[in-house]
Amino acid sequence: MKKVGFVSLGCPKNLVDSEVMMGTLQQAGWEITNNAEEADTVVVNTCGFIESAKQESIDAILEATTLKSEGKAKRVVVAGCLVERYRDDLLTELPEVDAFIGTNEVTRILDAADSDVNFRELPLLPIGNKTATYLYDFDTPRFRATESHTAFIKIAEGCDRPCAFCSIPGMRGSFRSRRFGSIIEEARGLAKQGVKEIVLIAQDSSRYGEDLGEVDALAALIRALGEIEELEWVRVMYAYPTHISDAFLAAIAETPKAVKYLDMPLQHASRNVLKLMKRGGTRASLEKLIARVREKVPGIAIRTTFITGFPGETDDDFEELMEFVRNCRFDNVGVFTYSDEEGTPAYLLPNKVDPKVAARRRTLLMKEQAKISKSLNKAKIGRTFPVIFEGLSQESDLLFQGRLEGQAQEIDGYILINDMPEGFTPKIGDIYNVKITEAHAYDLIGEIVSQN
Repeated sequence: MKKVGFVSLGCPKNLVDSEVMMGTLQQAGWEITNNAEEADTVVVNTCGFIESAKQESIDAILEATTLKSEGKAKRVVVAGCLVERYRDDLLTELPEVDAFIGTNEVTRILDAADSDVNFRELPLLPIGNKTATYLYDFDTPRFRATESHTAFIKIAEGCDRPCAFCSIPGMRGSFRSRRFGSIIEEARGLAKQGVKEIVLIAQDSSRYGEDLGEVDALAALIRALGEIEELEWVRVMYAYPTHISDAFLAAIAETPKAVKYLDMPLQHASRNVLKLMKRGGTRASLEKLIARVREKVPGIAIRTTFITGFPGETDDDFEELMEFVRNCRFDNVGVFTYSDEEGTPAYLLPNKVDPKVAARRRTLLMKEQAKISKSLNKAKIGRTFPVIFEGLSQESDLLFQGRLEGQAQEIDGYILINDMPEGFTPKIGDIYNVKITEAHAYDLIGEIVSQN
């Protein structure tokens, strides 16, 4: 049996593509190995979003080609977003790579991985914003790389937003939704496999169903998923701020299994910078939106992301962003420094910000958010919350860990569990009531007090 090893980089959306490719290969008789040194074929599924991600992808490709020249591997396949952005350059600069497949060519993984196929001589599928059509379905094979109790479901692909800093439309194509029934069937299948938490993802989740002529389809999807008996939690990631409808918020508020959590990348709060970003809005309109979200879904945890150092961002713009963060008191914040990406509208903008200034602003914003997060976490001490149990802690074998509804896996903090009833044996994926005993900037410490 041939063995294939995968290196999957970038976002959860890319991870789903990797899982589909692994599932397709496994169904065809390949063995999936976690040890790339044992693999006959090594697949690197790349990210091409920003400079640091591109460099990580190139490093992974070079490491894979070393396995080919010095180890067991006979074949190297490079897939994903980097291929869509730089296919011609990669074909020329990396002759040791046997096959390149873009985000619209996931189904070609069997030929790409097969050492008997000269993939470079096969005709290319058309790529680009208007020609990408690929969507996986509920019966598409998947080999899940996430933990047993949680799984991502990609509900749509591509994006039509004009954000000046973003290269995704050129890599992933126009926005296109999966069929409602396909998503429900996939969720039911995953639940039967023991998955307790479903995480809905897309480049723009809040637009789900619009291209199919549906109104408030995401709200309907949340409610339908909430009726699947075996599931415990349903989470939505990547909601765009202009499409946060009352129906969507009502679905979160009224569906017991929908976690009270909103991931909504805002990117900035200054009218000047938002206009340059081609996102629109103002600090006042965003503060009004945050207030509406909290009114419609009491107790909701809000996560967002910001970019510092965007071309044209002044000291006053940054200070307005700082004031916005102090005022809104988000539960979780991620901050990125601007990456000047060729092919994006922002690449042509004047008034570039010195990278050192952008980095300093990021540090200041993260320090401010750390104070806010610690304050919000301290307010939880003494209270009891439902927590999904995840087994041994990543930090210490002496502790267990879990997550609140307001903590998405990998990107937010954890609950570190240091005590539980005597003789109690918690099960991974089950929900338990945990009393908070200590609080830090990102993580909490607590003890299991009962089954939820």
